[in-house]
Amino acid sequence: MLLNKQQKNTYLRLIAYAMPYKLIIAISMIASLGVAGSDAVIAYLVKPFVDDLIVAGNMDMVKIIPFLVVGLAVLKGFSRYIQSYYIRTAGQLGIQDIRNEVFGHSIRLSLRYFGERSSGALMSKILNDINVMQSALADVLVTLLRESVTMIALTGYAFYADWRMALMAFVAIPAAAWPAAAIGKKIKKFSRRGQSAMGTVTGVLEQNFSGIKVIKTFATEEQEEEKFIKENRNFFNLIRKTFRYSAATAPVMEIMTSIGVATVLWYGLDRVIAGELTKGELFSILTAVLLMYAPLKRLTKVNNTIQKALGAAERVFEILDSQPEIVDSPNAIDLQRSQGYVVFKNVKFAYEDEPVLRDFSVEANPGEVVALVGASGAGKSTLISLLNRFYDPQEGQILIDNHDIRDLTRVSLHENLALVDQETFLFNDTIANNIRYGRPDADMSQVKGAAIQAYADEFIEQMPEGYETQIGDRGVRLSGGQRQRICIARAILRDAPILMLDEATSALDTESEAMVQQALSNLMQNRTTFVIAHRLSTVMHADQILVLDQGVVVESGTHQGLLSHGGAYKRLYDAQFGDQTS
Repeated sequence: MLLNKQQKNTYLRLIAYAMPYKLIIAISMIASLGVAGSDAVIAYLVKPFVDDLIVAGNMDMVKIIPFLVVGLAVLKGFSRYIQSYYIRTAGQLGIQDIRNEVFGHSIRLSLRYFGERSSGALMSKILNDINVMQSALADVLVTLLRESVTMIALTGYAFYADWRMALMAFVAIPAAAWPAAAIGKKIKKFSRRGQSAMGTVTGVLEQNFSGIKVIKTFATEEQEEEKFIKENRNFFNLIRKTFRYSAATAPVMEIMTSIGVATVLWYGLDRVIAGELTKGELFSILTAVLLMYAPLKRLTKVNNTIQKALGAAERVFEILDSQPEIVDSPNAIDLQRSQGYVVFKNVKFAYEDEPVLRDFSVEANPGEVVALVGASGAGKSTLISLLNRFYDPQEGQILIDNHDIRDLTRVSLHENLALVDQETFLFNDTIANNIRYGRPDADMSQVKGAAIQAYADEFIEQMPEGYETQIGDRGVRLSGGQRQRICIARAILRDAPILMLDEATSALDTESEAMVQQALSNLMQNRTTFVIAHRLSTVMHADQILVLDQGVVVESGTHQGLLSHGGAYKRLYDAQFGDQTS
C-alpha cells in the first residue's frame, strides 16, 4: 500500500472510526492466523509429500494425507468465516458512525454553507461517497489482515526453508511496486472526479423529483431526460477511466510475479541437479512462493480500492472540516421568555460584496406589528434571516430585550421566535407531527387547539385518518391554503413571543387568503410581529410600516401617515389600488 503523507493521514483518520470496535477486530485478527497458518502448513507438507510419498514410496502417508487435507480445509474455512464476518461487522459499524456524524455535523452548518452548495452534491457525499468508503473499512480490512498475515507466514517459511531462494523470489516485488503506485494515483484521481459527477447526477434527480409538478406543467419530460442522460454519461466516462486502470493492475502483477517464479524455478532446478536440494524441498519452497504471490496480487488490488476510498473520504471529510459560521459565543446566556422588545441598530449586511442592508434601524415594542414593504430585492427577507441569526451583520446590532442576539444561545433565541413564510415546508409525516414539530412534547389536545385557532381543524377532520393522515412529500396531498394553515398552527403551538411573517399569503387565492388572514390574526395576538408583504392590504393596520429601497429605509410611519406624505408608499399603494381609488 503506497501512500503519501496526506493519504496516510486521511486513511488513519478513516480507520480511527473502526477503533471503538477493536475487540471485534481482535477476534478477526486471531482468526486470520488460522487462515495464514493453513497456507504455511500446506507449503510445509509439500516436502514430505514429494520426498517421502512420491520419491521414497512411503505408503503409510496415504492414510494420513486425506485427513490432513480435510482438516486444513475445515480450519481455513472456519477461520476465514470468523475473520470475514467480524471485520466486516466492525467496518460497517464504523461506516454507520461516519454517516451519523457527517449528517449531524452538516445540519449544524450555517445557512450560507447550504446556499453555496447544491443539496444533491451533499446528498451524494453522505450516501454515495460513504458507500465507497465502506470498502476501506470492511473489505479492505478483511483483505489487509488476512493477506498480510498469510504473506508474512509464507515468507517466513520460505526464508526458513532456503533464504537464498526466497530472496530471489522477492526481486519482483520492488519492480511491481512502482507501476502499482502509479496506477493507484490515477484510480484515486478519476474516482474522486467520478464521485463529484455522481453528486451532479444526484442533484439532477433531487431537483426533478422536487419539481415534478413544474415539469408536468410545462411538459418538459424529454428535456429533463436529456439533461439526466448527459450528466449520467459524464459520470460513466470518468468511471470508465477508473475501470481502465483497475484492469491494468492484474496483468502487470502477473508479468512481474512470473519473473519471480521463473527465477526461483531456474535457481532451484540448478541446485537440485547439483544435489544441494531435494525435489521435495524445491517444490515446498516453490509452493510457498506461489501461495505468497496470490496475497500479494490481492494486496495490490486493495491499493486500488483504498485509492478510491481515499478520494471519497477526502470529499466527506471536507464536510466534517467545514466549521459553522454562526456559533454560540463562549459566554452565551440563555434568553428566558422574551418580552418581545426588538431593536435593529445601524445594521449593515452583505452576502458577498454588495450591501443588502445599509444602516438599518428599527425599534419594535412588545406586541407591536412592524411591516416591511418594498420592491423585490430591497432586503426585506434578509431582515428575517438576520433576526433568526442565520447570518451575522457586518456592522450594527440586533437586540432582543436589550440583549445582543450574538450573546444568546441559539437554542434559547429560536425558542422565542416563530416563522411563517411563503415556502410552506411540511415533512412527509402525519398532520399532527407536522403541527407539533416545534414542540414534540405537545399532546393531542394542544395540537387540536392550535389547529382550531389556525382554522385548520375542519379540513383536517375531513381527511381519511384525521390528524394521523400522512400528507406526502412536502405536503403534496394538501392545497396551498391548507399547507399554510398547518404552518400557522405549528407557529401557534410553538407559542413564541416574536413572530415573523414572510409573504405568508402571497401564493394564495382570495378565499384561502381570507381564511389564512384570520388565522394569522389569531397568531399575532400579544406577539411582536414582523410582517413582509407585497399586498399592502395585509399591512394597513401595522403599528409601523417601513418602506425599503436597495437596503435603505426611505420612509416609515403608519398607513394613513405615509399616504398623506405622498412618497414611495403612496406610489406603491396607487399601483395596487389605483382602479379602486380613481
